[in-house]
Amino acid sequence: MITPEIIEAHGLTQQEYERICATLQREPNLTELGMFSVMWSEHCSYKSSRVHLKRLPTKGPIVLQGPGENAGVIDLGEGLAAVFKIESHNHPSFIEPFQGAATGVGGIIRDIFTMGARPLALLNSLRFGLPASKQNRAVLRGVVSGIGFYGNCIGIPTVGGEVVFEDCYSLNPLVNVFCLGVAEQDKIYYGRAKGAGNSVYYMGAKTGRDGIHGATMASAEFDEQTESKRPNVQVGDPFMEKLLLEACLELMQSDILEGIQDMGAAGLTCATSEIASRGESGMKIQLDSVPQREQNMTAYDILLSESQERMLMVVKKGHEREAERIFNKYDLHAENIGTISDDSWLHIRFQGKEVATVPARALAEEAPVYSRPLSKSANGYADCAIDLPGDYNEVAKQILALPTIASKNWVYRQYDYTVRTNTIATPGTATPMIRLKDSSVSLAMSADGNGRFCELDPYIGAQIAVAEAARNVVCSGATPSAITNCLNFGNPEKPHVMWQFSRAVDGIAMACNVFGTPVTGGNVSFYNETEGQSIYPTPVIGMVGILRNRAPLTPHFKHEGDTVILAGPAGEDLGGSRYATLGGPLRGPCPSLDLDLEKRLQNALLQANQEQLIRSLHDCSDGGLFTTVAESCYGGYPNTLGCELAWEGSGRPDAFLFGESQSRFILSCSSESLSRLNDIFEFYKVPHCVLGNTHGREIVIRVNGKTLIRLSVHELYDIWYNSLANLLR
Repeated sequence: MITPEIIEAHGLTQQEYERICATLQREPNLTELGMFSVMWSEHCSYKSSRVHLKRLPTKGPIVLQGPGENAGVIDLGEGLAAVFKIESHNHPSFIEPFQGAATGVGGIIRDIFTMGARPLALLNSLRFGLPASKQNRAVLRGVVSGIGFYGNCIGIPTVGGEVVFEDCYSLNPLVNVFCLGVAEQDKIYYGRAKGAGNSVYYMGAKTGRDGIHGATMASAEFDEQTESKRPNVQVGDPFMEKLLLEACLELMQSDILEGIQDMGAAGLTCATSEIASRGESGMKIQLDSVPQREQNMTAYDILLSESQERMLMVVKKGHEREAERIFNKYDLHAENIGTISDDSWLHIRFQGKEVATVPARALAEEAPVYSRPLSKSANGYADCAIDLPGDYNEVAKQILALPTIASKNWVYRQYDYTVRTNTIATPGTATPMIRLKDSSVSLAMSADGNGRFCELDPYIGAQIAVAEAARNVVCSGATPSAITNCLNFGNPEKPHVMWQFSRAVDGIAMACNVFGTPVTGGNVSFYNETEGQSIYPTPVIGMVGILRNRAPLTPHFKHEGDTVILAGPAGEDLGGSRYATLGGPLRGPCPSLDLDLEKRLQNALLQANQEQLIRSLHDCSDGGLFTTVAESCYGGYPNTLGCELAWEGSGRPDAFLFGESQSRFILSCSSESLSRLNDIFEFYKVPHCVLGNTHGREIVIRVNGKTLIRLSVHELYDIWYNSLANLLR
């Protein structure tokens, strides 16, 4: 008997239950109710976000596969394709930081090799509460250890990312993981089950009770009962995943698979229903054949378990022995658990009985879609009205010591970022980049977001997130090509949260249309709230850029006497900046952004790099122009190089130095290149000015004839490099 209490415990509304009954033309049993509860959860069905996500641009000349599959695919030329995606594992990483982060890495890796691509690089976008808190430090340590453990063990380099600290993430850390792989274009595989009579195989780790209702947990706010949800977190085994990876790629090379799907959120229920629905097929599944590591498991347990490192694959009829030979080669447990049928239903049998009979499409595609109420609410943040600093040198040192701006060497030293020898830009030195051996292609990657700006204005803030990701790619010399996104927001049942989400989607769409970077897929993470406290709206953009037949640009100054140029406006924005909150809460307004100017500026820099006019290039972001200059000076440590700069203007000196106005780059060039650079900037009609030259071992900055900054590069490097590590000792 399904009672209202049971329905509520499964995260379903009474209306949703009635819809299930109408779909089945009867009441579901408990097992079927569980299947619907996970597949119709926010985490799996996107029932609150679908109406908005349709507005994103998803097509383009290089897009081979957009949203709807395990990962997006773009054309790299030379018969190659890049396969990439970003996903969140936020809720599990707060409950159990190590395993939550580790299994997040494992899940995104499976999304990539499920498509037939060999994973080559990982990035992560992490957000934590302020590290002064013991609890926040513990979560940070656990997450970083989990990411390092999984990536290092499986042998996929973690080549970069971002780490941000804000108080609003104290009870809701964000763990977003990006993975990129490369495949041959004619060997892309899809999660589609076709061919009646083909065999359905389960391969990988045995099924346990870990992770049951993990998808449902990720579709609800946290409260004082958070600790009790620890059993919903899965446990990962990267060594098993390595075997799965190699076995799957070999199976794909032998052309005996009709379809393949990993068992991630919602486990076997998700894998069977999605792969059958995409293939417009059905399945007959025998749960007794599913390998189990715990005794007395029920059909409900087996179908909803989110145990890790498991794959579902459809083997072409007559090729079963060949598949089993490959399974055995890698010492992987694999079982034939069923066959493909042509009736579009899942028929699940267990212990001699049919325990679930459900239409695959109803589970995978026909969850209710909600157009939830939208309501703009005043953010309540005062505009910047701060006095000019008395000591600019002291402010500069304070900014470099901030945890978000300081070096993340404590983090990335725990990652193996050179394994497989494809990495050509290491963490902390430049935009993450890998080469593709035996080709002319290198790939730049960026994972960027700014919750502060989106809190102040979600529409402009989301545009800035896309622009920032594009800037980072351009700073490597690569052309921004496509994005994936991870949209982290609060409770969608609250109208102001849905307004934030809707505006952020529109902002991403607008920016992607301007930059020509279609959205190939992504992830939505709602319910990032605990006891009513929400995170900042935080869209994270994972962008891929393509560079051909050229070494990458790097951000650090290289030659004494080079000319230092500000490309872009001088800037007048203080709102949302780290400087403006040194002594208090977040202040507005959000910085403005001219997308047309941004695009023209990026195109100018790309052309200048093609003509080999630029020696270093660094975008201005967190901490403003001063932080960019400082990082350009000590980026080649121990070969540091100072500079003497001067600016004349009518704006506030602190806004010029520390404000976070958009569309600004610091670049260096030889004196011989300056004339041609000016011509390019004039052609693209972008503002620019010569600030000075590289020189000595100090940073000296004069504004309107007054020396405001005079600091030793080595002193600044010591502050920047050690501040976060000292906090975490």
